[in-house]
Amino acid sequence: MMAKPTKDNNVVSQNRKARHDYTIEETYEAGMELKGTEIKSIRRGSVNMQDAYARVHKGEMFVYNLHIAPYEEGNRFNHDPLRHRKLLLKRKEIDKLLGISKTQGYSLIPLKMYIKNGYCKMLLGVAKGKKKFDKRQDLKDKAMKRDVERALKDRG
Repeated sequence: MMAKPTKDNNVVSQNRKARHDYTIEETYEAGMELKGTEIKSIRRGSVNMQDAYARVHKGEMFVYNLHIAPYEEGNRFNHDPLRHRKLLLKRKEIDKLLGISKTQGYSLIPLKMYIKNGYCKMLLGVAKGKKKFDKRQDLKDKAMKRDVERALKDRG
């Protein structure tokens, strides 16, 4: 009998650098409009979302610079690795995100891509860029927390 997948077991790709470079204020779950060879490649984990970002264009949400490697067995039916992909959100969410993204300093960054009930989903974050000193402070806080955890572990 197979083990039931845990919550993070179905994560295909994560943008770890986003949490370092940005302060995430809100998150939204969006579906993706994909081609057959794209979903097969995603299931293999051939995704790079390092420089990806989302934007509203003509009333629809798209993700740009999301690299999905070509499927090896796809031959002539393969997709363009960097094509713009449509994100599936409700109209109210798109309108809200459009208003937020027009605000100075805010951007829409993909944080995580995962498979949920057989469908590929993306977690979008409403992000505000961090300054250099904010990044340094976060690293100091993280190191202090790690030291405290280590000291407590040694005592017990």
